[in-house]
Amino acid sequence: MHATGTAVYTDDLAATRRDVLTAWPVTSAHAHARVRLDVAPALEVPGVVHVLTAEDVPGVNDAGAKGDEPLFPDEAQYHGHALAWVLGETAESARLGAAAVVVDAEALPSIVTVEEAIAAGSFQGIAPTVRRGDAASALASAPHVFEGVSVVGGQEHFYLETHASFAHVDSEGQVFVESSTQHPSETQEIVAHVLGVPNHRVTVQSLRLGGGFGGKEMQPHGLAAVAALGAVRTGRPVRLRLTRAQDMTMTGKRHPFHATWRAGFDDDGRILALEATLTSNGGWSLDLSDPVLGRALCHVDNAYWIPDITVHGRIARTNVTSQTAFRGFGGPQGMFVIEDVLGRVAPQLGIDPAVLRERNLYRPGQTTPYGMEVRHAERIGEAWSRVLDESEFARRREEIAAANDAEPDVKRGLAITPVKFGISFTFTAYNQAGALVHVYRDGSVLVNHGGTELGQGLHTKMLQVAATALGVPLAQVRLAPTRTDKVPNTSATAASSGADLNGAAVKDACDQIIARLRPVAANVLGVDEADVRFEDGRVHGGDPAASVLFGELAATAYAERVQLFAAGFYRTEGLGWDPATMTGTPFKYFACGVAASEVEVDGFTGATRLRRVDIVHDVGDSLSPLIDLGQVEGAFMQGVGWLTLEELRWDETDGPGRGRLLTPSASTYKLPSFSELPDELNVHFLERAHEDGAIYGSKAVGEPPFMLAFSVREAIREAVAAFGPSGHSVELTAPSTPEAVFWAIEAARQASRSVATDGARSTDA
Repeated sequence: MHATGTAVYTDDLAATRRDVLTAWPVTSAHAHARVRLDVAPALEVPGVVHVLTAEDVPGVNDAGAKGDEPLFPDEAQYHGHALAWVLGETAESARLGAAAVVVDAEALPSIVTVEEAIAAGSFQGIAPTVRRGDAASALASAPHVFEGVSVVGGQEHFYLETHASFAHVDSEGQVFVESSTQHPSETQEIVAHVLGVPNHRVTVQSLRLGGGFGGKEMQPHGLAAVAALGAVRTGRPVRLRLTRAQDMTMTGKRHPFHATWRAGFDDDGRILALEATLTSNGGWSLDLSDPVLGRALCHVDNAYWIPDITVHGRIARTNVTSQTAFRGFGGPQGMFVIEDVLGRVAPQLGIDPAVLRERNLYRPGQTTPYGMEVRHAERIGEAWSRVLDESEFARRREEIAAANDAEPDVKRGLAITPVKFGISFTFTAYNQAGALVHVYRDGSVLVNHGGTELGQGLHTKMLQVAATALGVPLAQVRLAPTRTDKVPNTSATAASSGADLNGAAVKDACDQIIARLRPVAANVLGVDEADVRFEDGRVHGGDPAASVLFGELAATAYAERVQLFAAGFYRTEGLGWDPATMTGTPFKYFACGVAASEVEVDGFTGATRLRRVDIVHDVGDSLSPLIDLGQVEGAFMQGVGWLTLEELRWDETDGPGRGRLLTPSASTYKLPSFSELPDELNVHFLERAHEDGAIYGSKAVGEPPFMLAFSVREAIREAVAAFGPSGHSVELTAPSTPEAVFWAIEAARQASRSVATDGARSTDA
């Protein structure tokens, strides 16, 4: 349905209903201001039915989980902040009505950048520290100590389907909300507390999402609440779908990070110690900034052993969109720090970056800075060796060196980087899932689970899990839409845990049903219960020739009053995390991978061409290899976009547009496309990588491959270095856009000129 374009999404449902109203926002034109609204002019606009304001809220006027996000604010906190919502008969009438609302704004001082926030001491939320050993003492005695600042930008989710909600009130007074949300249960809770009703009065359904990437984990709640409030106030269905410009202007992004660091190494390039302070730009409210920062601190080590380490974290409060979850959830920003450190210091140590990285990889028996053993650490080394071999790394390095010597204006680089990513929610309570499986008398199966389908193939995997567990063909199983009145108290489909959690819950429900059917089958077949097999839609006792159809057995079981439905449940065992001390076992396991990327850089423009990529990634025993292959490819390219193309810019001037997003559309925000794909892309899975305790031995695949893209940025660094003298350390801003790469090339060329000048002076002397 996705591939043929017949899949229906949230806003498509509104077209099937009559009397639907459209919601349109009244937004702030200031980054920070006290506001008063006069909505009377809007009500004079033909087609305008109502203007929703704080006076309409019967419950709590807040759209967030932390109590810091007023749904209808009296103080605008960022440029584009929704102050009120106009309900119109059409989108055009609602838009004109919103334009007619008079906004009296008293401008207030604003903070736009993380550097401004640091200078002003503007912080919010937690300020955690991960610590092991004595980093200060280790740095004091280290033979080589380096320090620097690493800054990485945010990223727009740019899901194909923008935020959308559709709400109505049924004949029984139930508020029913269709929402493009990754977290239906939390959407339900927010809608309920805005309406001032118990959760059971609100049902949220997520049919499917046209992409999410984390942007629809927290951000849909307030929009769903607006639609629901409008439906309650008017008695008519209300649709709310943001335009692309509204979505980019009003909703959160990946957190930009600013890091200061000092790193110590021995003469062989082994990391001795790291001290760092990571500051994320959280925007105007907390949203998910606390756990994003926590995960960033847990991934500063990436795949490297750092014996003595102290890493502090803090969240800047600024007057921009409230930044939120994005694929990797802080992990990429944390890993960015250590990869930037290694890339910058390798030339100064006189060590090949690939050798430097391999020398510091985790070994079996070592633990992370927060005290968790890196189980199967040898798999990192296995993937590394495979990539070196399959990419012909050494031979191509020689070819690249020769090509760079021959061509003064075009240089190539080849780099290899690892990934070690923890799988589980760091908020331990979220590591649970439920499912409801029905077997009907004809043997057909209906599965409900708590995960949402956002294009990642979760529903397909759940169909496969159910079909495998019940021993029936895939066509015999159907997935019902995710909704809160079927499976309650669900966790967000996030943290790469959708298949792990929901798959285990689905299997638990299926196993219960199989356990009830087994004695019925044994009686029908005249065999021992232990010999009963469920395979290919039939049930037999060891001899497939003497079997009954699964549907026939279901009918027999029904006649014998055997329960043919079950509620499954799963909770991840072995977790123990203390967020106060930042120690424990926050993850079920680690997913690892290695990528080698070759780039070509134009010395005149800074434009980068991605020539070849070789990836070996650990997906365990894959539930669905084709889906996982697509996830690795897609995540990698999205990571390439973050690190090389996608640049978010806000107006940092003191003019009237201060705080305005300057890149609010596809014409101003550069996304990866077919032209950015590598000329050659080779993706292989790590073999013999069964993961004990995970559903059918599989591993999560949604987020970890995203960070394989560091190999591209490091390859660009090496290509830029080829324009400079030996030992030149290249500093690259992120994203490493053509402009940024060009200026890095100019710095390298200037370094060459300085070396030549110094050499000439030495000769003259």
